[in-house]
Amino acid sequence: MNSMVSYDGNKEEGTEAQSPQTGEKKMSPIIESIQQFGQTGVPTAESNIFCMTIIGQVEGHFILPPQNKTTKYEHIIPQLVAAEQNSRIEGLLLVLNTVGGDVEAGLAIAEMIASLTKPTVTVVIGGGHSIGVPIAVSASYSLIAESATMTIHPIRMSGLVIGVPQTFEYMEKMQERVVRFVTGHSRITEQQFKELMFKTGELNRDIGTAVGGQDAVKYGLMDAVGGIGEALTYLNKAIAERRGTAPQGDIPTMNAGALQGQPGAVATQQGGGLTQ
Repeated sequence: MNSMVSYDGNKEEGTEAQSPQTGEKKMSPIIESIQQFGQTGVPTAESNIFCMTIIGQVEGHFILPPQNKTTKYEHIIPQLVAAEQNSRIEGLLLVLNTVGGDVEAGLAIAEMIASLTKPTVTVVIGGGHSIGVPIAVSASYSLIAESATMTIHPIRMSGLVIGVPQTFEYMEKMQERVVRFVTGHSRITEQQFKELMFKTGELNRDIGTAVGGQDAVKYGLMDAVGGIGEALTYLNKAIAERRGTAPQGDIPTMNAGALQGQPGAVATQQGGGLTQ
């Protein structure tokens, strides 16, 4: 049999149930949640840290082909609002492995993350490319795996393009929005970021730069090289400090404080749309 039955005759949680009227199998809420959002929601252990994933391509106002693995911003934004409102959630962990996508959708997600009052950490694994860069730097503290990369390049436009000066002025304004957000939420300077963005000879068929884990920290784009363990350590300390149960200054340098020119850490801390 496909489904397991417990002693009281009820199906175990997470298995499919069969409707007695129609004979059709009903999908359990957990399986449906995994298919719709790629995650199971808040764990049954009542963890105070909520984990979200931003993977594949960030989908904007247009639906991408079915073979594309996407993150839909209309799914992410309500979850961010729910995490902010839920008193049981005290911290947010965002794991990124994205190739980029819609500029406005990516900026919307980044702005939402930056506006949260609870401690937030982003971890870039694999890649945090294009519009994934603003999302990666939007949290209170940002980490990147040593083997991960972040591609910084100019924005591009798909669909109908009118060959008039206003089109290029519009693209330049959109690009400035990205530059201002990244430089405003990290330690990288505008000059350095634009140099990486417009660099030639680095990418095979594009203008820009692929920045590795150590270099992302060296440029001031990310706070430290690390992974899930370092992220959870930071979140637990930040949550304890927010509760008032930890001494001040026991938290690693955050992006917000980095605006004052504090150096980032390389090792583990002790203590028609526009697309990119």
